[in-house]
Amino acid sequence: MPAFTCNICGASNTRAGPLPREEPSCIKCGSNVRTRGLMQALSLALFGTNLTLPDFPRVKSLRGLGTSDANDYAVRLAEKFDYRNTYYSREPHFDLANPPESEFASYDFILSSEVFEHVPPPVENALHNAFRLLKPAGVLVFTAPYSIEASMAEHYPDLHHFGFVELNGRTVLVNRTRQGEMQFFENPVFHIGSEGKAVEVREFNETGLRTLLTGAGFSEIYTHSEDYPPFGVVRSESWSLPIAARRGPFALNLDAARDLVEEWRRLHLKFDAEMQRLDRSLWFRIGRKLKLL
Repeated sequence: MPAFTCNICGASNTRAGPLPREEPSCIKCGSNVRTRGLMQALSLALFGTNLTLPDFPRVKSLRGLGTSDANDYAVRLAEKFDYRNTYYSREPHFDLANPPESEFASYDFILSSEVFEHVPPPVENALHNAFRLLKPAGVLVFTAPYSIEASMAEHYPDLHHFGFVELNGRTVLVNRTRQGEMQFFENPVFHIGSEGKAVEVREFNETGLRTLLTGAGFSEIYTHSEDYPPFGVVRSESWSLPIAARRGPFALNLDAARDLVEEWRRLHLKFDAEMQRLDRSLWFRIGRKLKLL
């Protein structure tokens, strides 16, 4: 029996027990606990139940925005929804700190994994823009590293125009503030993501993160702290968990409801056709007579 089914690719895996957050643990797509937890949170936010990504209904009237999403789930999301993945430093470009106003109130969901710890200060701007980009019942589903410390740590509060230099074998962040002051920071911390190396600008804590989300306008904030072993979402720590922040009360729009009915009808027709094909099989009819099927 498989220990878990990867909810991103559908593969059966035999590895069980708590798994490192970032270590690849699916034998097929290489997903980890973080990405599987993110997709589980999205499934619950959109459909209220735990579905694997291959089992998501095709609802093209639901519009989604990805911010540097991993390719293993971004491609599959584009097959299910009106979804596009974007990047900060390459095309298709999208900057949460400065989005076009024409995009406001356009999205049913926004996905963001390990992004908000890298955006320039103040991070409130990016969270407020995420809120404005969502439709009235839209949801932001994201992960960000956060600690159990009593307060957040903003490493470069005056970050404005910056770059990196090597000095005596050490990497130094050089920043020019808005007032023109030069600042130097030795040994900045980098994270490796889909766009390469990105400097860690801040370390959240859970309380501070919830306060920021509330301040941005989100009315429903849920931290996914429960493990879900069937999908291999079994964590070895109780922090840096997926969070779903909804702009307003959940409501399924008429277009999405129509799409769901059409998807159900398509699957029902497919099932009927398969049953008719099996009814033409002698062995299937014998199995039914013997009550083996």
